[in-house]
Amino acid sequence: MSDFLEPPKRYNKKDEPKSGEREKIIRSSSVKTKKWKNDFLLIGGMDIPFFALTIALVTIGLVMLFSATYPYALQNKGNSYYFFKKQFIYTVLGVIVMLAMSKINYRIFKRFLYLIFFGTIGLLGLVLVYHTNVPGGFKRWIPVIGSLTIQPSDIAKFTIVLVFADYISKNHKHMKEPITGIVVPMGIIALFCGLIFLEHHNSGTILVFCIGAVMMFCGGSNWKLFVLGAALVGAVVAFVIINPDVLMKYAGERIEAWLNKDFDPLGARWQTNNSLYAIGSGGIFGAGLGNSKQKFLYVSEPQNDFIFSIVCEELGFVGATVIIVIFALLFIRGIMIAMKCKDRFGSLLVVGIVSQVAIQTIFNILVVTDTIPNTGIALPFFSYGGTSILMLMFEMGVVLSVSRKSNQQTS
Repeated sequence: MSDFLEPPKRYNKKDEPKSGEREKIIRSSSVKTKKWKNDFLLIGGMDIPFFALTIALVTIGLVMLFSATYPYALQNKGNSYYFFKKQFIYTVLGVIVMLAMSKINYRIFKRFLYLIFFGTIGLLGLVLVYHTNVPGGFKRWIPVIGSLTIQPSDIAKFTIVLVFADYISKNHKHMKEPITGIVVPMGIIALFCGLIFLEHHNSGTILVFCIGAVMMFCGGSNWKLFVLGAALVGAVVAFVIINPDVLMKYAGERIEAWLNKDFDPLGARWQTNNSLYAIGSGGIFGAGLGNSKQKFLYVSEPQNDFIFSIVCEELGFVGATVIIVIFALLFIRGIMIAMKCKDRFGSLLVVGIVSQVAIQTIFNILVVTDTIPNTGIALPFFSYGGTSILMLMFEMGVVLSVSRKSNQQTS
């Protein structure tokens, strides 16, 4: 405390800022506040059709998850609501995350790009040495607390979209060049796919590869080199199909089971055969919600990859078509948001995210209908998985954030 007390200062009207200066101070403060909001928070309206389509898919997905899983949950978990309750909690959290993310300026990801990139690579490396014990050598989930786990490959889907969106937006004028447009992007894809492949996660590897390829194509990579690369990939796929023994045992057996419909009907073909029985039983209008027979321990683990077969059995061709149309409308609306966005980075983010959903949906339906080998790709918004639904809803929030920014610019 000071040894001397200062005399009180008397109010002097002359010390007040003049009216013009006062307005300038207020205006400056208002500009700073507005700039902070524009930098971090968005004030534009979000795209209502995209939001409505997302909520529709989430709602239908929850209903079908309960309908498809209650016999399996009762038999294996002792509680018919086991999968539904956990998915419901994650979905509610996901909706909150989506709405919160929709208010945050998506460009903030550019500031934390390296942190997100190296964090994801770190998780993909960690899961190889610290993971849940799953028969078959699968190393996909990192245990956290109790039954809570994290699947790094779900995070990697968003990270590779983010990395490509930033890279292409910075180098779009040079994407026709071999090094910038092909070699570097393929190196990024190889890093992600290599780590995911080591998890014994073929479906995740294929999905991340396809997402990266779509981003390269939309980013303007030389189409001639792109076609050449696609032809090489096609040749590798054909070689693997002809020689399934080159893959790990479980993956080779799945290809063998796809080629030979009589192969191991009680093992490798069991899930696919019962999926086809379920789809065929549904007919045009379905057996009715809750009336599936194949979900009674015939379609194994119906909460995951083969939930769409139960959808087809209960809702029929008409119901399944409606769901596919909603997925298509979500993709189309996402592309419209991307085209409206004036920022190349934001536009590419949206393209990558909605392409991920579209590719994953197409692959899942192709697997369930035995059009391609069983790869284990989940159906977005329907298949059970905490990390999956949280990341998916977070990504939908990013798309809505881009739509808010576009509306803010045009308002």
